[in-house]
Amino acid sequence: MSRTHRLFQLMQAFRQGAGPKTATSLGRELGVSARSIHRDIATLREMGAIIDGEAGYGFTLVEDNALPPMGFRDTELEALVLGLREVQQIGDPDLAKAAGEALRKLQGRLPPRQSHRLRHAVLAAHRFQRPAAPAIEMSALRQATWDEVEVRFAYVDANGAPTQRQVRPLGLVYFDQSTVLVAWCVMRQDFRVFRLDRMADFAVSDVSFRPNRVPLLRQALDHLEAQRSAASIPARQDAKRPQS
Repeated sequence: MSRTHRLFQLMQAFRQGAGPKTATSLGRELGVSARSIHRDIATLREMGAIIDGEAGYGFTLVEDNALPPMGFRDTELEALVLGLREVQQIGDPDLAKAAGEALRKLQGRLPPRQSHRLRHAVLAAHRFQRPAAPAIEMSALRQATWDEVEVRFAYVDANGAPTQRQVRPLGLVYFDQSTVLVAWCVMRQDFRVFRLDRMADFAVSDVSFRPNRVPLLRQALDHLEAQRSAASIPARQDAKRPQS
């Protein structure tokens, strides 16, 4: 393996998985010594990579736009194109526009053969029925979620009952017919899912819940999965019950 190829492989190893990685584990993955990894990290830093950490603790790559882009396999490129075109179909106007801009940027930075492949991709995404349009400013909700601050809104539930909610926004999920916010509801003191097309009078508060979004989101998804599994048990039992 040439050193240039090893540097690319090292960058890829940093991008995969979580947390600080030791030179020993990286060397084992690439088939070289820990000393070689230390030299390669020094080289990458000289090239503009921001790599946090030190020997004995481990290293973490912080992405740097000054570095040349990594190459994509053809199948990886097709997956990116399909994903971005799906976002153009289901995303709110800002997100759909951003997906189109990302496709154009990607095309401009690829080698000629792959740029041609992207322009004339064989994969496409089309929705005959798009999710219900959100009634709030999506960019503000996304930013509040990243900033980990509580938000307020008026909400109408499935039975038509109006309520006022203040929640900790944790993540957005795009379903076939609607887009929902997964959140911790301050009023209910529990995890809840809110359809965006049933929200109104959206406002961002000054109440922070940093740095709890990621662990709360994990708990919320586990909670929702447990509810889904519990709801499916009676249906399975009915299916097994003999017909009279």
